[in-house]
Amino acid sequence: MRFELLATDRGTGARRGRLTTPHGVVETPVFMPCGTQATVKTLDPRDLHEEGWALILCNTYHLYLRPGHEVIQALGGLHRFMGWDRAILTDSGGYQVLSLAGLRNIGEDGVTFQSHLDGSRHLLTPERAVEIQLALGADILMALDECPPHSAEYEYHRSSMERTARWAERCRTAHQGDEPALFGIIQGGTHLDLRSRSAEATVRAGFSGYALGGLGIGEGAAQMYGVVEHTTALLPPESPRYLMGVGTPQDLLEAVARGVDMFDCVLPTRNARNGGLFTGTGRLNIKGAAYARDERPVDSACSCYTCRHFSRAYLRHLYVADEILGLRLNTIHNLHYYAELMRQARQAIQAGTFPAWKADCLAQMASDPSTSKHAQETRTDD
Repeated sequence: MRFELLATDRGTGARRGRLTTPHGVVETPVFMPCGTQATVKTLDPRDLHEEGWALILCNTYHLYLRPGHEVIQALGGLHRFMGWDRAILTDSGGYQVLSLAGLRNIGEDGVTFQSHLDGSRHLLTPERAVEIQLALGADILMALDECPPHSAEYEYHRSSMERTARWAERCRTAHQGDEPALFGIIQGGTHLDLRSRSAEATVRAGFSGYALGGLGIGEGAAQMYGVVEHTTALLPPESPRYLMGVGTPQDLLEAVARGVDMFDCVLPTRNARNGGLFTGTGRLNIKGAAYARDERPVDSACSCYTCRHFSRAYLRHLYVADEILGLRLNTIHNLHYYAELMRQARQAIQAGTFPAWKADCLAQMASDPSTSKHAQETRTDD
């Protein structure tokens, strides 16, 4: 993997970059659709190709349990298994340490957890997390970390952060060399002193890229932006920076302005399946009776397949009738919106107009009171 920094906005920390992976080039800043179970729900690889997606995320924990990394490896690796010939990043399973709190126990060696599928017990160590991801054949691997709840006491965040740093060292030892790329994860909650210590230890271990974990899980937007700005300033400028699990359009723009290059979140795909459609003026709830006879597309400024061919009335009908096509068309639209938002951000950074463009986008998102109300959801698997 190679990362090139092509432009930096002087008025903010926004960066325009290019990530070269064994399965193609990824322009940054970039949003990654979540393909948790080796599929982006309701879509197939042709849909993702047509929208120009170059990088998606798959989940180590879920694929380890079903169908199993050995099965995927024997069938030629994750790319061949799911028919996807572009880049893949695999999450280490660290987030499930938080989301499966009632089914796991954390120790220095790793995480002992009970499968949510059949109750079987497993031990996920840093070394095992690397081993599983190598078997899957991803282009970018993530070090195992612990993601503590936002509400945890300072001392818990401190001890958890220190354990994550030790796990990072073990992951680095387990994966000698630089291919495939291995990213370290910085933790510490909203405590800036802990984030500083975590960043120092993780950078010292030496990774191909650096991720900010433990955000978008209940803290306020201002707190999150403060942590992002503080932490990105401590990271090597020549390495990609990844903000994990954060995903409202507003959050993406604010994080790009603070030097983040990569994002993932279930928000666009999950919202799509629940009738929430993103537009330039906010989020539209297609379930509303007001759209029953609405001939307009979801967003008149959108060029996606859904907006070119179908009305709000038809999409509402599909949702109310519980037709699968509605979920698919909604997902196509939302992912197109996210792809276009990132494309325009890259263009604005390159042109030196990012601050004005960002301000205009945020103003537009709040311009229509009937569609602009949406909040960051607590992050869970898609």
